[in-house]
Amino acid sequence: QVQLVESGGGLVQPGRSLRLSCVASGFTFSSYAMSWYRQAPGKERELVAVISSPNGRLNYADSVKGRFTISRDNARSTVYLQMNSLKPEDTAVYYCSTTSRGARYWGQGTQVTVSS
Repeated sequence: QVQLVESGGGLVQPGRSLRLSCVASGFTFSSYAMSWYRQAPGKERELVAVISSPNGRLNYADSVKGRFTISRDNARSTVYLQMNSLKPEDTAVYYCSTTSRGARYWGQGTQVTVSS
């Protein structure tokens, strides 16, 4: 079955960086677009970044453009989210996601807290 396992979250000061990872299994990773979403307390889950397959086209939420970078390593079935210049408003649980055979799958999430 499809499994997505995120890691890399934590507590970081404003202006610093974090890199999130998501290891995927149970499907042909290289054939599917991968996404990062986030959900802050009391807010709806929102799309942060998408990397398509096979052309690798990238899309970002306006709030993270120029600061976050999504990438993938198909040999490792892993998608990354490099987050630079973090702000307190980036605080959220970050989820890795994909759609396979018409169903959307989610990881368990990893908490990112940006605070001084």
